Amino acid sequence: MSTVQHEVDERTNLISSNKFELLLFRLGNDAVNQRSELFGINVFKVREIVAMPEITAVAGALPHNLGVVNLRGQIIPVIDLPSVVGRTPVTGLNIMLVTEFARSTQGFAVESVEEIVRLDWSQVLSAESSAAGGMVTSIARLDGDAEDTRLAQVLDVEQILRQIAPSGNKDVDSETIGAKLKIKPGAMILAADDSAIARALIGQALDAIGAPYMMCKTGKEAWDKLQALNANALAEGKVLRDKVALVLTDLEMPEMDGFTLTRNIKQDDRFKGLPVIIHSSLSGTTNEDHVRSVGADAYVAKFVAEELAATIREVIAH
Repeated sequence: MSTVQHEVDERTNLISSNKFELLLFRLGNDAVNQRSELFGINVFKVREIVAMPEITAVAGALPHNLGVVNLRGQIIPVIDLPSVVGRTPVTGLNIMLVTEFARSTQGFAVESVEEIVRLDWSQVLSAESSAAGGMVTSIARLDGDAEDTRLAQVLDVEQILRQIAPSGNKDVDSETIGAKLKIKPGAMILAADDSAIARALIGQALDAIGAPYMMCKTGKEAWDKLQALNANALAEGKVLRDKVALVLTDLEMPEMDGFTLTRNIKQDDRFKGLPVIIHSSLSGTTNEDHVRSVGADAYVAKFVAEELAATIREVIAH
């Protein structure tokens, strides 16, 4: 486990090139086939990996919440990840993944940690309709296009947290989100996010500020749509900015990540001047440095609707 922890620390500095690091782990057997499948989470979200510490049960805790641990003076809630996705550990909850994203820190209890693999996002396919109750965003083909490739289910941690702690969910408040967006008539916002929950929240925020939008599930879908919109604009004697006011993109997405999408836009003369906002649960100075390196116009962390709206207004105004 110490080797895996070292790799987490070392590889979080990976410079984006449509590749990412996936931490693989097991949660136990499924109820139907009694098999232990591989699951994954982006290394960027993992702060550290520790042997399961002593957990203090909290009175009145919600289902799937094991309690809290004291990790070097920080009180961290611990989530029973196997129970969330319907798995039964064979050897117990032995490992805790400490994750940081979406302005929060939490521990996920898992049975075992396997390895870290470096993948191209093209090896990852969308899988919203998986049997894990919509908590799997994609399926990673660990060995590429090989017929017998190993598969890993990439978990949607935003969906999991929203499901297990519904009282903490805050929908968009049209009273506090602020003024309507001033946008060129006929233009819209092109948004890309692979999480169904994130798309729903983004849609609520954009509706609240009166912004027309088109939603995509992957960076590649957004890139293809952008090229098609540009071709349509030219055919109508217009420019792309007549149709697209800005692009709002997540970072982690199947087929093409947000870093690559942003870099493609900023390096293509056809899309010169088109603003891009990166909207992601990934935080920290490393990711913010990457955002600047690919030329994004702004970065906003998920998910506070008022901050997203304010950032969109600011970028549009410039």
